[in-house]
Amino acid sequence: MNWKRREFIKLTGAGVAGLTLSQLGLRLDTAKAYAAGLKTAGAAEIQTICPFCSVGCNIIASVKDGHLVSTEGDPDCPINEGSLCAKGAALLTMTNNEHRLAKPLYRAPYGEKWEEKDWGWMLEQMAKRVKDTRDKTFMLKNAKGETVNRCESIIHFGTSHMSNEECAVAVQAARAYGLVFIDHQARI
Repeated sequence: MNWKRREFIKLTGAGVAGLTLSQLGLRLDTAKAYAAGLKTAGAAEIQTICPFCSVGCNIIASVKDGHLVSTEGDPDCPINEGSLCAKGAALLTMTNNEHRLAKPLYRAPYGEKWEEKDWGWMLEQMAKRVKDTRDKTFMLKNAKGETVNRCESIIHFGTSHMSNEECAVAVQAARAYGLVFIDHQARI
């Protein structure tokens, strides 16, 4: 920073005055509590569960005018007792992030430009490519002639954004495709 002498003296004076007032009994706890309430004033508090892993920490989400304005750990929950891990604490900023993609982007093979596509087209393309890859590489029998019915060219990698039940269904679907390489983010 490039401060001028006068600015430094002003800042130092304000700091000394604040320190002196705090020692004389001026307490800012009430002002801090009031300021914290301004953000969530008029917001509906909704108790929910953190979506990032299977622990099930409770979160109190404050919603105002249809927008998430605050998240915090639930102090009454016996699992997390009001605390959140880094992923749970970042829930608000991940939800209200201006850099978050809202539409699927597609880049053609060997292409250099990303194009916005609609969800229907994107899901159709992914399903087609998974089916084509599975059909080309599905193995009915191994080198010994034993029936194996598997596909070793596709890996299923789970996400901590899914609940235990969603993970169970996804793994069952992966096994139905014949996939043998199945892993999960939470294990890493």
